[in-house]
Amino acid sequence: MISIDKDSTKIAYFSMEIAINNQIKSYAGGLGVLAGDTLKSAADLKIPMVGITLLNRYGYFKQKINREGEQIELPDKFNYRYLKKTRAVTQVKIGEDIVKIRAWEYLIKGYSNYYIPIYFLDTNIAGNKTKYRCLNSRLYGIEPTYRLMQEIILGRGGVKILSELGYHNIRKYHLNEGHTALATIELFHQSLVKSKQAKIKEVRHKCVFTTHTPTKAGHDVFSLSLAKSLQHDLPHIPELFKNDELNMTKLALYFSSYVNGVARSHQEISKKLFPGYCIYSITNGVHSATWTAPEFQKLFNKYIPTWRECSLSLRNVFSIPTSEIWEAHQQAKARLLNYIYKKQGIKLDVNVFTLGFARRFTGYKRSTLLFYDMNELLRINRTAGPIQIVYAGKAHPDDDNGKELIKEIIKIKEQYKKEIKIVFLENYDMNIAKLMTAGVDVWLNTPLPPNEASGTSGMKAAHNGVPHFSTLDGWWIEGFVNRKTGWAIGERRNTLDPKQLNKRDADNLYNKLETRILPRYYHSPDNWRETMRYTIAINASFFNSERMLQQYIQSAYL
Repeated sequence: MISIDKDSTKIAYFSMEIAINNQIKSYAGGLGVLAGDTLKSAADLKIPMVGITLLNRYGYFKQKINREGEQIELPDKFNYRYLKKTRAVTQVKIGEDIVKIRAWEYLIKGYSNYYIPIYFLDTNIAGNKTKYRCLNSRLYGIEPTYRLMQEIILGRGGVKILSELGYHNIRKYHLNEGHTALATIELFHQSLVKSKQAKIKEVRHKCVFTTHTPTKAGHDVFSLSLAKSLQHDLPHIPELFKNDELNMTKLALYFSSYVNGVARSHQEISKKLFPGYCIYSITNGVHSATWTAPEFQKLFNKYIPTWRECSLSLRNVFSIPTSEIWEAHQQAKARLLNYIYKKQGIKLDVNVFTLGFARRFTGYKRSTLLFYDMNELLRINRTAGPIQIVYAGKAHPDDDNGKELIKEIIKIKEQYKKEIKIVFLENYDMNIAKLMTAGVDVWLNTPLPPNEASGTSGMKAAHNGVPHFSTLDGWWIEGFVNRKTGWAIGERRNTLDPKQLNKRDADNLYNKLETRILPRYYHSPDNWRETMRYTIAINASFFNSERMLQQYIQSAYL
């Protein structure tokens, strides 16, 4: 039986979603994967942490694409057999009702057999009213009341369940995104000091806040009347409730002693969004062992045996012959293409240059920029070298624009199928992400700057020697080394309107593809393989969650 030293656990990590693997469906995307990677690195580094999140019976959703290219959202129920039901039960007050909460446990195992527990909060308990039992039905409820009740369970319920579970020595509460901000209210009321200012000071000493959103519209805001109707004991702090609203990000900012954005550029944006707060930056990273393909794991084990315990040692990739890097890549690519053939009956060629694009479909990510001028793309495909394109990703159920982008890609795929091979893999998840980030030749990313807080998919690709091709936004501003780690689309600073910018970036994308990327891939194999090696040495060695967590320990937790 595995024993957790709860008395030594000092850090509680709160996130609306935590992605561990494909069997546990309680995640939507990037935020959850980042949270899971963070806790995996905590297990590797033997950091005494505990994770708190929500249990969602039907996951985010299972994506199906019909013949018209329309996204269909289906429940994505998962089996609780991967979780252990604990005896811990607590309760919170929502309006006039008492809502019971229980916790399910999952243990993350580090490479040296150190375990980090994650607790999934569940309100589907006999005795709770139906409206509360349903709070675990779906992730990210759209309706404000449902959403705020979820955040009460996560924030306030999360703090309370820790005590019931036996964690009495938590020193730091790491709040990821504004969804978790109500933890500060619970800590405020649990404080034993008498004065309000002393309580505020005590809570601030305990809380660390990471904001992941660079746009004003992306932050949860509830009407003050709704907030007070569900939480009668909100403290009287006038500066928190300006404009008769409760802004969850501002609540977390107010009560945190350390605040950070998730890339240097995001730090700059966050300072403008929230003037008056001291905001630092810790650039995101990914869990190396999770996102390195089996073929490259085998290679690293042979030449860099310390890579699992020290991601920085990936700088020693220059000891690996480029021929072996290329062989590992081609094997990973073949696995991806075999998966595509099995799922869709489309046969792609392992020797043809393959672009990959996978992320949430929403307007600012410009998922169709590659198709801005189809005639130009087809000309390049004929003259500079053949291209294969693999897409994947989901649109939020309430994002009609995102759904139309998927529909447009499906239409283009069918319309030009005799001239260029385009694949769209439905129901993007962690397993498909692993296949794609290792199996394509270049990872494409086209966000409209400065809307990308960080992004992490390109970091996953880097662990497999896959160069990045992206607009200069988020992490890529830090990771871009021209022709060493990939290529940049456009310029970082611009004064153009979106339509002009789309044309400029599309033209630049086509130019780089035709004059730099395809010639190197098809006609300079030695240079291409060296680019792959530099990608691992420079980006995989730095943009990992081991380095990221060590920065949190030094800057935020101590």
